[in-house]
Amino acid sequence: MPNKLYHVHLRECERQQLAAFVKRGHKPARQLNRARLLLLAAAQTRDEDIAAILGVSLPTIYKMRKKYCQNTSQTILELLQDQPRSGQPRKVDTRVEAHVSMIACSDPPEGHARWTLQMIADKLVTLHVVDAICIESVRKALKKTSLNRGSRNAGVLGR
Repeated sequence: MPNKLYHVHLRECERQQLAAFVKRGHKPARQLNRARLLLLAAAQTRDEDIAAILGVSLPTIYKMRKKYCQNTSQTILELLQDQPRSGQPRKVDTRVEAHVSMIACSDPPEGHARWTLQMIADKLVTLHVVDAICIESVRKALKKTSLNRGSRNAGVLGR
């Protein structure tokens, strides 16, 4: 068996914090797995056995060992947290959703019986609420609201 680059040696207070973290409350599965992984690694359990017990991959175990050894300034429970992920920011926020609802509830333009998704999208661009928006984003925003303008019983409760 090759020597490990990163060895986990938990202090007693860290071990107690992790044990308490695992036993109490509802926590995300990733955080629980990370806490259990550190406890098992500190108990000198083989990485293959940890992977089988927790259902995680060997690279996951390696990365958690490395994170523990390199981040000595953080508390043990801070190591269990997910790091912020990069990604595209949301284009349709609550402000845009509110405008979509207001437009959908208003009277349709002259010559039209109702608002279409494309007409709502065009109106949002005309009002400079967004630079561009697709009709799928408009549909999702409308679906989030409790509006039900198409139902015959939309105003009747209890049916």
